[in-house]
Amino acid sequence: MEIDDVNTITVLGAGNMGHGIAEVAALAGYAVNLRDINEEFVGKGYDQIEWSLGKLAEREQISEADADAALERVTTYVDLAESVADADVVVEAVPEKMEIKKDVYTELEAAAPDRTVFATNTSSLSVTELADVTDRPEQFCGMHFFNPPVRMQLVEVISGAETADETMDLIADLAEEMGKTPVRVHKDSPGFIVNRILVPLMNEAAWIVESGDATVAEVDSTTKYGLGLPMGTFELADQVGVDVGYHVLDYMHEVLGDAYEPSPLLEAKVEAEELGKKTGSGFYDYEDGDGAQIPSDQVREELQRRLMAVMANEVAGLVENDVADAEAIDRAVMLGAGFPDGPAKMADGAGLESLVETLDELREETGADRYEAVELLRELGDSGAGFRDGGESDDESAGRDYETLSVEVRDDVGHVELDRPHRMNTISEELLDELAVAIDELNDDDGVRCILLSGAGDRAFSAGADVQAMAAGGGQPVVAAELSRKGQRTFGKLEASDKPVVAAIDGYCLGGGMELATCADLRVASERSELGQPEHNLGLLPGWGGTVRLQRIVGTGRAKEIIFTAERYDAETMREYGFLNDVVENDELDERAWDLARDLAAGPPVAQRYTKRAMRSGWADADAGLEVESQAFGLLYDTDDLMEGVTAFMGDREPEFEGK
Repeated sequence: MEIDDVNTITVLGAGNMGHGIAEVAALAGYAVNLRDINEEFVGKGYDQIEWSLGKLAEREQISEADADAALERVTTYVDLAESVADADVVVEAVPEKMEIKKDVYTELEAAAPDRTVFATNTSSLSVTELADVTDRPEQFCGMHFFNPPVRMQLVEVISGAETADETMDLIADLAEEMGKTPVRVHKDSPGFIVNRILVPLMNEAAWIVESGDATVAEVDSTTKYGLGLPMGTFELADQVGVDVGYHVLDYMHEVLGDAYEPSPLLEAKVEAEELGKKTGSGFYDYEDGDGAQIPSDQVREELQRRLMAVMANEVAGLVENDVADAEAIDRAVMLGAGFPDGPAKMADGAGLESLVETLDELREETGADRYEAVELLRELGDSGAGFRDGGESDDESAGRDYETLSVEVRDDVGHVELDRPHRMNTISEELLDELAVAIDELNDDDGVRCILLSGAGDRAFSAGADVQAMAAGGGQPVVAAELSRKGQRTFGKLEASDKPVVAAIDGYCLGGGMELATCADLRVASERSELGQPEHNLGLLPGWGGTVRLQRIVGTGRAKEIIFTAERYDAETMREYGFLNDVVENDELDERAWDLARDLAAGPPVAQRYTKRAMRSGWADADAGLEVESQAFGLLYDTDDLMEGVTAFMGDREPEFEGK
């Protein structure tokens, strides 16, 4: 079956995951059959879809018409046979218990057409064992969405022992049609990729506290502010449910052995029904206490090494057993868990040799199997290599010259895309470094006549500075001041470029993201975009040139309003203020931005260069600007471009400027 043959998708289970998957499929244009075991359950699922679609429309992420059309594509069922009678693909999202799922597949096998492909949304259970219940294991795979499916970008596509390549291709294509990023898991292994990294990390944190080596506060401070992860480890456990992680870990222990033995601390929390936010208490108190209040000043370097070593060991195990390569692991964990960088890249940065030494020391001290270094990790540590050194990768993002950017040259336009959609394209210090290099390379490339800036995904051009990553680096005033200067210099390269620069703004354009857009010559935005300088809400001021550059565009009064109020402004208001040159419908932004960039790329390069120089000079000193203008005017009279322009005008045709 090819992706074009898929018209109807049945989702079994109308709970949180099921109704979310059904909504995503309906938004992608598929007819969706949503089934659960009784009218009450399936009705609640349908109501949740209707509510969610309404919220998306209210926030102008989709139109009212699109919301209504998506809802009309959803049909509810209680009878399983009726729900799958015309299904091309069935996505099962029933409770995460092996026996329940096996019972469903036994009934499903008897009812579904022979052509139908089965996909289980399991987060950790064996795809192979579930497929064995059916007579079509080659048409069976995992399709693991992350919660909530409407917002989360990642889908793990998991191969069972007998899954056909065609089935993997189909489900990966289906995920892309749904607007998701598929990452392939080549071998059925407990936890797949994301949970295989997160759950042992949670277990190690619990063992650390259980043994008295550190407190919950120290572990979470180290995780959040030392490693720079989105949440403290215990904070995350409370967020998703301590029992959820524990049951995944228990399954890993059963299948993979003693290295995954659950900490008694986790077991005690589950037995006491202290499961986190959903029960009011877990590792933090959410009823009588303040919840997860994590200190930023209790980072301990030895804990950081220990947690990093455990993560690196899991990465090595996945790579060594051909479950996934390092690039795919990093992509999955960044998208599925919100890591600022992937665990393989983080481990490479920490030094694999030192992480192996840490594991060996812990193994000797405790005798615990979980510290036994995977052979691949030991080999890489001995050789001085890293996980990401060379090699082929199946991740479609692999092969880029940059980690945080995607850069291409097409139609004389150098396109720079901020490529951190999992972090809403927030600007880290690494991104600043790579952006500086990319701008220099494009400026030096004679084949580039215009630079186009955009952000990956449809949620944000850039939501600003990566505050979390910067907090992890410490709060020294001298370091912060230098970071400000680095951003000013990097963004200033765009302003100083002799080539026209266009910013295509879609979604959030806030803080440092707006300061970046300020350095473009022209800015076009989608209707759903929101712009602003929220630094005053943090007790800061715009530090990457915003206090100086913004007033040049909108005037001093408007600039003070935007900065002092720290409010978000809609795109139409920012066009009225003069910050945006154009506002277009959401689905027209890409075409409009590229058309504009191509038009500028077809313009006279020499004249464009001197125009920008004259305007820059004139802002600081009008007389100096006028002098640059006069000299440039004279120089342009002796160019081939001028002759081409005049000849084209006389001949009533479009000029073909060559920059000579």
